[in-house]
Amino acid sequence: MDRVKIAEAECTPAPQPALLKAPREPDVSLGAILTLAAACGLIVANIYYAQPLIAEIARSLGLAPAAAGLIVTMSQIGYGAGLFFIVPLGDLVENRRLILTSIAISAVALAGAAFAPSAGIFLACAGLIGLGSVAVQILIPLAANLAPDATRGRVVGMVSSGLMIGIMAARPVSSFIAAQTTWRVVFAFSAAAMAALAAVLSRALPTRAPHTKMTYLELMSSMVHLARATPILRRRSFYQACLFFGFSLFWTTIPLLLAGPQHRLTQNGIALFALVGVSGAIAAPLAGRVADRGWSQPATCVAMLLVLAGLLVTLLPTPGSSLALLVIAAVVIDFGVQTNLVLGYRAVFALAPETRGRVNGVYLASLFAAGAMGSALGAWAYARGGWGLACCVGLVPPLLALARFAIGVVRGKE
Repeated sequence: MDRVKIAEAECTPAPQPALLKAPREPDVSLGAILTLAAACGLIVANIYYAQPLIAEIARSLGLAPAAAGLIVTMSQIGYGAGLFFIVPLGDLVENRRLILTSIAISAVALAGAAFAPSAGIFLACAGLIGLGSVAVQILIPLAANLAPDATRGRVVGMVSSGLMIGIMAARPVSSFIAAQTTWRVVFAFSAAAMAALAAVLSRALPTRAPHTKMTYLELMSSMVHLARATPILRRRSFYQACLFFGFSLFWTTIPLLLAGPQHRLTQNGIALFALVGVSGAIAAPLAGRVADRGWSQPATCVAMLLVLAGLLVTLLPTPGSSLALLVIAAVVIDFGVQTNLVLGYRAVFALAPETRGRVNGVYLASLFAAGAMGSALGAWAYARGGWGLACCVGLVPPLLALARFAIGVVRGKE
């Protein structure tokens, strides 16, 4: 497998195994990009396997229905903690060792979940699964460090496409496996996949030892300063948080609509619908190429309009083709969110290379918080006013993002 070259200013001078290109021509091979993309997809999927299996897991472990939501919440809490406390370490700790350690945590936790004898042990394992899964957010900045400036957007976009595929494919895959076997097989299979992935990455990843000379506490406190002193980081974080709010609301609420009296889809039918979201992954490499050409401003506007259009389409009064409209909406929303994510990555990773781990932590923490809020408000709105109210709630943040973007363009600050 090819090896990648890390830019000289961003790595130690230690010789690397054969992914490296000739000096003065830093680039990332297609094989390395595909390896990183596949790793991102496999790792991030661990957080989403349990979502369609909540009822079955709760019943098997004797977890009360009212507490079944903890099955997903614990992994989200673990992931959120990892974004704040582990991802910034990418600016301080040798990256390959940090990635492999995080994957090892996931593998052990997944195996523990597969054989968990009680709800308490399973929930503890779920938290650790989320914590270890932040390895994906160390891989993406690493990909940015490996790529030269001219193709950084394309490389990050291609790697991010693996992230999107993992998010959207995890739910249908776990549903199909559990339908044929049990939910425990899903977690056992994923634990084995993490062990195999760690073996591959231990050979494929180059070492990258950051030059940052800070203590861990200094590193964490510097994140606040970065957010305050970097307008583009605040702006791109705000845009993506607003769009991801709508994305999370849509994908949290849509299963309720699909299983309801209007569509009456089974679990397998909902799983097939979720596969539609994988198509949004094609937006990532396209967005990366657009950003590399300097077209981020119009592309950002298009991404916001796509998310708004996708949500509005679902409100059209056409009962006969409503399922088809939902499919179209899913594709359009995913395309818009993924496009803006990569545009944001390209913008914030153009900042000082030694801050990319912390910048990524700030960027994703805002996204994660908005997504959790969108999921919670989506379920609340659907319970009180059906799909119409939920969709209207989902429209508000993307509209705010578009308004701020328009003001920035008018003032010449965009």
